[in-house]
Amino acid sequence: MTLFDLKGKTALVTGGNGGIGLGMAKGLAAAGAKVAIAGRDKSKNAAALKTLPDAVAVEADLKDEKACRAMVEEAAKRLGRLDILVNNAGTNIRKRPEEYSLEEWKLVLDTNLTSAFVAAQAAYPHMKRAGGGKIVNIGSMMSLFGASFVAPYGASKGGIVQLTRALACAWAKDNIQVNAVLPGWIDTALTRKARQDIAGLHERVLARTPAGRWGEPEDLSGIAVFLCSRASDFVTGTAIPVDGGYSSLG
Repeated sequence: MTLFDLKGKTALVTGGNGGIGLGMAKGLAAAGAKVAIAGRDKSKNAAALKTLPDAVAVEADLKDEKACRAMVEEAAKRLGRLDILVNNAGTNIRKRPEEYSLEEWKLVLDTNLTSAFVAAQAAYPHMKRAGGGKIVNIGSMMSLFGASFVAPYGASKGGIVQLTRALACAWAKDNIQVNAVLPGWIDTALTRKARQDIAGLHERVLARTPAGRWGEPEDLSGIAVFLCSRASDFVTGTAIPVDGGYSSLG
């Protein structure tokens, strides 16, 4: 369907060399977009490119403002323009709230939230000049629920939802739609470590998820295509769970 056709469009996916980011990048590429993935790990970037024909990779440490802005400019230059930005880069440190150092708090907030703001700022003039664009920010179930072991992560992902709403309101007049995706428990390197660290997590997730399984990165492909295509031109400021029904149980 032409509504979902991304031929001629270009997309930058941060953290696109693995997990959810790679799953979304694959969806965008399959719909016809030319994709740039951004990540710090050169070897992971190279491996991801083998699964993404015609994609390019940009190395960047998104905790650094200058590097983050340079990443957007390099991607726009190599792609020829920038129509789509997926802010997916993220990290987590699991501890009780009283155990975090301020440096750990800043690491998580800068990686998950500040980098999304900076990248969106840098992408804005490219999209405005092109007459419109799409920004997709990756939140989490922790945008909705609390947990004792993810204070900075939960704060960052709650912030992603509010940032999404603010940008959507500010940039609607420029035909830029900004939305958030809230993945449920997806089988990635980060969540595999969580299952090692948190006894019983695997069983609790299965018991609560109506779909009866953990998600796969490719389960995010479809929502990526929808939110980055003409099909979502009147959708902005939303936060859409992709969680197998996890959040529906309240």
